[in-house]
Amino acid sequence: MKLVIQIPCYNEAETLPLVLNSIPRQIAGVDEVKVLVIDDGSTDDTVKIARQHGADYIVRHPGNKGLACAFRTGLDACLSLGADVIVNTDGDNQYPQKDIPRLIAPVLNGEADIVVGDRQTRNIATFSPLKKLLQAWGSRVVRAVSGTSVIDAPSGFRAYSREAALRLISLTSYSYTVENIIQAGKMGLVTVNVPVDTNPETRPSRLKKGEWDFVKKQGATILRPYALYEPLRTFFYISLPFFLSGLLLILRFFYYLFLTEEIGVGRHVQSLVIGGTLVTLWLLVFIFGVLADLIAANRRLTEEALYRLRKLELTAQDPAIEIERVNETQKPGDSQLGDS
Repeated sequence: MKLVIQIPCYNEAETLPLVLNSIPRQIAGVDEVKVLVIDDGSTDDTVKIARQHGADYIVRHPGNKGLACAFRTGLDACLSLGADVIVNTDGDNQYPQKDIPRLIAPVLNGEADIVVGDRQTRNIATFSPLKKLLQAWGSRVVRAVSGTSVIDAPSGFRAYSREAALRLISLTSYSYTVENIIQAGKMGLVTVNVPVDTNPETRPSRLKKGEWDFVKKQGATILRPYALYEPLRTFFYISLPFFLSGLLLILRFFYYLFLTEEIGVGRHVQSLVIGGTLVTLWLLVFIFGVLADLIAANRRLTEEALYRLRKLELTAQDPAIEIERVNETQKPGDSQLGDS
């Protein structure tokens, strides 16, 4: 059983030593623990620090591509390295690495495909009341949309089984956390929570410029995968106001036509015209939903084909990602990985 711990980093030279030095290298049920640092175009000494403090592998982006892209690169690299279990943690030392054994336990026991570390945000003293409220409501929305029981949706402290990592496809350029949960729920992957502690904050989050900026971006991230996996339901919700408004106006017209003593109904004909137009719009939007649902069926076939292709690529031992091997005492099988 091989565990690879991936650490996406962007200018984390100050805090990365704390993360690397606290990662447990001996875990019950795991034969091999390796650490992969994904350098997302850092301009400081992140790579140098990673080499000096025990990282086994490094993957480098030529420029800053964002957290979601770094996460995707890390997953592909971990799979290429033969990981059976993958842990994602942050380079800012937010998460206590001592909790990794508890985090991966449900995956090792075959109880879960994905484990999300619940930071218990209500107890974090540095979080403002507004931030705690937004975190709670945001996670509630994600649970409703995904059909999972995830308590702390934005948490990046996670464990993935090999099967889950093969199936997940990140499409957003902002953050992978919410998107992965929605995908997991729609794919039937079992997702569970494990309570974890958090370390004192070392720097402000780089993912947001403010609470409302975060809400706006996460809202878009929630909507996109939900519409992707539930297009018919999404278009139905969009079309419903047109239908109800149009029906109400048509009923208004017939009310004045048959149930009042008014002579002439010409002045109410606009209700019939506008109502008929709204019902027509409802029908058109609903038809778009049907077409999108048919496209979604093809997308599911594409996902399955991509899943099988990724498995074949890994079997061929020909990784598309250039991985730098830092530790010179790797097993012979690792020699097939390219050095940067």
